[in-house]
Amino acid sequence: MISNQKAEKLDLLSFKTPQMKAFHLTWMTFFLCFFGWFGIAPLMPIIREELHLTKGQIGNIMIASISMTIFARLLIGWVCDKIGPRITYSVLLLLGAFPVMMIGLSNSYESFLIFRLVIGVIGAAFVITQYHTSVMFAPNIVGTANATAAGWGNLGGGITQMIMPLVFAGFVGLGFVSADAWRYSMIVPGAALLIMSVVYYKFTQDFPQGNLADLKRDPSYNSEKKKSSGSFKEAISDYRVWVLFLVYGCCFGIEITIDNIAALYFKDKFNLSLAIAGLIAGSFGAMNLFARALGGIASDKANKKFGMKGRVIILGSFLFMEGLGVILFSQTSMLVWAVSILILFALFVKMSNGATFSVVPFINQKSLGLVSGIVGAGGNVGAMIMGFVFKSESLSYDEGFFYIGMAVCTVSLLAFFIKFPVAEKIEEIKTEKVSVTIKKVEEAELVLE
Repeated sequence: MISNQKAEKLDLLSFKTPQMKAFHLTWMTFFLCFFGWFGIAPLMPIIREELHLTKGQIGNIMIASISMTIFARLLIGWVCDKIGPRITYSVLLLLGAFPVMMIGLSNSYESFLIFRLVIGVIGAAFVITQYHTSVMFAPNIVGTANATAAGWGNLGGGITQMIMPLVFAGFVGLGFVSADAWRYSMIVPGAALLIMSVVYYKFTQDFPQGNLADLKRDPSYNSEKKKSSGSFKEAISDYRVWVLFLVYGCCFGIEITIDNIAALYFKDKFNLSLAIAGLIAGSFGAMNLFARALGGIASDKANKKFGMKGRVIILGSFLFMEGLGVILFSQTSMLVWAVSILILFALFVKMSNGATFSVVPFINQKSLGLVSGIVGAGGNVGAMIMGFVFKSESLSYDEGFFYIGMAVCTVSLLAFFIKFPVAEKIEEIKTEKVSVTIKKVEEAELVLE
């Protein structure tokens, strides 16, 4: 991880510096990635009818959309460390665009499942987003930068739920039957990914100092890089990495699970139209406009006042409140309460996401890409496990939400056990120095008296 020339403030109105260019293009790109990754989700009621899908098959499709992302996220962090985030993101967008556009060729459950599996690779975009902002911003602001970029990107998950039914309706309005309209609709997000792959390559750079390929030609950089190279074994043997893996599984895992099933859930349970169900599902994702950033801001504020211990307390508290919200959601049978509680626990889901990746950059700065990849993959492992819960024919969706809420509350307690011995020791020394200084001042005042 490059440690100098990082931005110490987040100037949202600026596009001039490499840091702010990276910030804005990462969130915009991640936003569009959600259209590719989950663009098909709000159209599932139409596809279910055409392909005659069962609840179990829909569960398998949901699991497929997530499972490939696990492996992609584990790999992509390492790739960022090796070739830099700029080229990594550009190539991912280029390769991911084609299965998004080609899913319209599906004519059976099996072919649809395969395309959904391959599209899941796009979910690795999150790790690149967090990596790129982490190397561009200083420790005092990195939590806010990471959370805001990821939050505005995740907003795409909500807007997708609202926009894709309208795109579908547009093609129907042009005279296409439903069976063709959903297929043509997926060309739109695929084309957007292709365009953004060129934009990202042309207008961003890897680090504040320049692109990785150019920096590698500098002998002083290579010398410094060797000194700061992280150990793979050290990273994977750190218990904090795996606690955050579980934590992210319980917050981002919930997020992408809701993105996958919310439209179906509200349409079936409350007998709503596709457009209204999509609008409600979209409101969950729309909370990313500010809620994930709030998690990062709260973490940075707590760190300023209480050190790393403050970040940990914020994370555990937000996650516990999220779990309670999911349990409440599972118990409601009125539409107005279901929507209200959905928004409430969405707030804590997003803030937990932001708080998680406000801690990640401080776990192992030498292996930032690897740690980001492992924790990011945790979100998809959590979503995959939830997919199996919702796939079960013996459990209703409401029962599934109840058990998941209980699991989230349990995992939240683990977050409080994350320790930062070095940081806490530094805080201890600072406190001792302040105490000694105060004591000396008091002694001097007594002498003067």
